[in-house]
Amino acid sequence: MKITSSAVSLNVEDVAASSAFLAEHFAFAEQMAADGFASLAREDAGMNVVFLRRGLATLPADQRDEHAAGLILAFVVDDLEGELARLQAEGVAITMPLTVEEWGERAFQVRDPNGVIVQLVDWNGSEAAGQAAPAGDADR
Repeated sequence: MKITSSAVSLNVEDVAASSAFLAEHFAFAEQMAADGFASLAREDAGMNVVFLRRGLATLPADQRDEHAAGLILAFVVDDLEGELARLQAEGVAITMPLTVEEWGERAFQVRDPNGVIVQLVDWNGSEAAGQAAPAGDADR
């Protein structure tokens, strides 16, 4: 199998609000949109984020009323403190303060208008961080 692109699709109440949040605060650009649907991308993200309006008839019946929950959009960044300061200056509420995990991950979280959690992450360079890096990163 060869994967040519990746996307995560999230059911939300207000597609335009989530789309605008990613565009304004994370420099995503809308690639496609229609009533109840938006697909956003960044050249450097490696995946698209798709928002679907809850109840959309094109979704399977057992998924139509589901809401994005129990997941986190995590973006690894180079300057975590700089991103934190930028988002605070833009008036974005920080819903989880900058946290350092024992395995070396440093992260903070925000939420979009529909409650979708966006987490910004970096690794602090410790030995634990190197051991916890996602598979394949050591080969880069």
